[in-house]
Amino acid sequence: MTKHLVIVESPAKAKTIEQYLGNEYEVVASFGHVRDLPKKGMSIDIEHGFTPTYEINADKKKTVAELRKKAKAAKSVWLASDEDREGEAIAWHLCIALGLKPETTKRIVFHEITKPAIQHAIANPRTVYQHLFEAQQARRVLDRLVGYELSPVLWKKIQPGLSAGRVQSVAVRLIVDREREITSFKPAVLFRTYGYFDVKGHALKTELTKRIADESEVQALLERLKNSAFEVENLEAKPGKRSPAAPFITSTLQQEASRKLGFSVRQTMSVAQRLYEAGLITYMRTDSVNLSDTALVGAEKEIITSYGKPYAQRRTYTTKSAGAQEAHEAIRPTDFARHSITGDAQQAKLYQLIWQRAVASQMADAKLEKTIVTVAPKDQPERFSAQAETIQFDGFLKVYTEGRDEEEDEESNLLPPMEIGQSLPLTKMIARQNFSRPKPRYTEASLVRQLEEMGIGRPSTFAPTISTIQDRQYVIKSDLEGIERQAIELTMVSRTIQRAELTETTGADRNKLMPTPVGELVTDFLVKFFPGIV
Repeated sequence: MTKHLVIVESPAKAKTIEQYLGNEYEVVASFGHVRDLPKKGMSIDIEHGFTPTYEINADKKKTVAELRKKAKAAKSVWLASDEDREGEAIAWHLCIALGLKPETTKRIVFHEITKPAIQHAIANPRTVYQHLFEAQQARRVLDRLVGYELSPVLWKKIQPGLSAGRVQSVAVRLIVDREREITSFKPAVLFRTYGYFDVKGHALKTELTKRIADESEVQALLERLKNSAFEVENLEAKPGKRSPAAPFITSTLQQEASRKLGFSVRQTMSVAQRLYEAGLITYMRTDSVNLSDTALVGAEKEIITSYGKPYAQRRTYTTKSAGAQEAHEAIRPTDFARHSITGDAQQAKLYQLIWQRAVASQMADAKLEKTIVTVAPKDQPERFSAQAETIQFDGFLKVYTEGRDEEEDEESNLLPPMEIGQSLPLTKMIARQNFSRPKPRYTEASLVRQLEEMGIGRPSTFAPTISTIQDRQYVIKSDLEGIERQAIELTMVSRTIQRAELTETTGADRNKLMPTPVGELVTDFLVKFFPGIV
């Protein structure tokens, strides 16, 4: 029986979609791109409008021959590649390779692989969107022009086998520049002074509100305060709130999976691809924080069912980047009632992260109370303070807390009950020499954020770019043991001041991106002779 032919990129996607279509449809895979610029030569006619010359990839000739045969025998052909620029380019190239007309061949798109989404797409086909294909082609041509013009110069001037790229060379420069900032950094040295008080058997840790540079000044301060009596000068309680983050886009998913799960950017995209092809999440290459009306209704229903009506708060988010594709959705589960999945451990972890972030984005604010206590020595100008946050209503925090790139240097400080004018016995006072730190080295996650903020690359390019610069040994992901240095600590207990020199380790790093000598050499060469590129 002759069937309608639906062509997608991957066999896994084909298998899932075939479940939702009737026996009249056959779903097959193109295994990604079938045509591209030849690997050798520029293949771009610069003199005639930058016209590219494409060829069928050597490893796809058999696939294309089989697809041609099936297309000729089919009732109709439907192109169902992904809905982004790369997907549109795959659809356009399939038309050319299979002898189909782009202006009449049916093209369907969907943001999630679910039965309603597939059926809606089949009911609402369009044709290949020429402008979207041309956007991908423009980037492909730019990549070839930059890479094929610059790489031979690097072979000639530095060493054979090197390469330059429109995005990768900029990424390497960011890492090189950061490393040099760290190397040339001269730390500022200040003393942080902590007062520890007894509040009816509870310990209260406070910090002097100013920092002091000179050891002799700190010594004089401790001498002045060792006979002082302390009391609570002020107590201030401020209501506050914390709002949830927007649901994931490609870059924020990569960053959070790195922080919370320890996934590399490449690993995150590979696992997300499998979740998408299995129909569990929406499309994972997106820069839009929008959620569909269907998603908003589904999230609200699940929040009310699982946590109660006070926890639900419908929200819309605005995409910051000017070039974002607003027709897309943010990354979310296709079924909010599915809190977790079983099977592959990596997929289960990433799915749970996506579910938590999407659900939390539609939940109420967390209501907090921030308490600040000021402790004053009698007849002295110095002030010590401590603060704490207490959660009055957990809201979205019941489901999700956003991760951080660098741990902040602060401790949780639960304040005991106090009142203004209350006398506080001083237990001890410690003044510790503190060294300012340079900006941290990039992790894969923080590099993605920097590239995104600077408008470099697209969601689909972050993972391959970061993989490429490591594969080509311009950058390595490595650990540093750090070096030892001396720090002064002055301690006052029972009116006695003691001085000690402590040994601490500085410069230790784990799993950070660092440039290789070749990466630095290539960057310096490109900065000097091709500054417009990098």
